[in-house]
Amino acid sequence: MSKIIDALDKKLNGLHYYNRIILPFKCHFLKIMIEEDIITNFSNSSPDLEIIEHENFTDLYFKKYKDLMEELSEYENVKMILCEKDADIFDLKSHVKIILYLEDDHIVRIEKPGENQILID
Repeated sequence: MSKIIDALDKKLNGLHYYNRIILPFKCHFLKIMIEEDIITNFSNSSPDLEIIEHENFTDLYFKKYKDLMEELSEYENVKMILCEKDADIFDLKSHVKIILYLEDDHIVRIEKPGENQILID
């Protein structure tokens, strides 16, 4: 199973196609921020998001968007707070914050936020 920290260390990219983002790891999702939306409902009945885990990657389908690349401006990105599958989800130190940048050629650049970037827990 791929881990968040491994993807960050190896500078692995994800992919995006229309309303789908493919991440090169599996994890627990705690919060996703996209535009003004804050998603915390990750159940199967979520009106905002569908998550499908595969052996080595995760598909995210953003139900409110037809094409993320077209609908997000070049200055907007997707922010996430995650936890590794084998970590203690109740230990706040195990939470990982990442920012996804949708780029041309279907690439999703995955980075930890810099000092000047704010992600609110």
